[in-house]
Amino acid sequence: QVQLVESGGGLVQAGGSLRLSCAASGRTFSSFAMGWFRQAPGQEREFVATINWGGSRTYYADSVKGRFTISRDNAKNTVYLQMNSLKPEGTAVYYCGAHTTFPVTAPEYDYWGQGTQVTVSS
Repeated sequence: QVQLVESGGGLVQAGGSLRLSCAASGRTFSSFAMGWFRQAPGQEREFVATINWGGSRTYYADSVKGRFTISRDNAKNTVYLQMNSLKPEGTAVYYCGAHTTFPVTAPEYDYWGQGTQVTVSS
């Protein structure tokens, strides 16, 4: 089992920045690829970014490429999502997930956190 807890969400103006964190506990964190997804009301869960086990490879949705950065610190069992130049359409609940395969862009991860709300005002 892996337990994931997201934090760092909040309200930000368009063009602003936020950094999300996802702290993991349980099974060995470094054995999982990690991903970030988001889900707006009435919408399906959408892929944002993923990172491999050691952090050497990343993959992004086209909609966030160049603005968001995923990273991980295996010593701290934490994965991060730095979000810059935020847009109102980025308003959603952001979830982190753990998967044994990389890259996986479908919302079919083995473990999920409870999510953190990000609201971008125009």
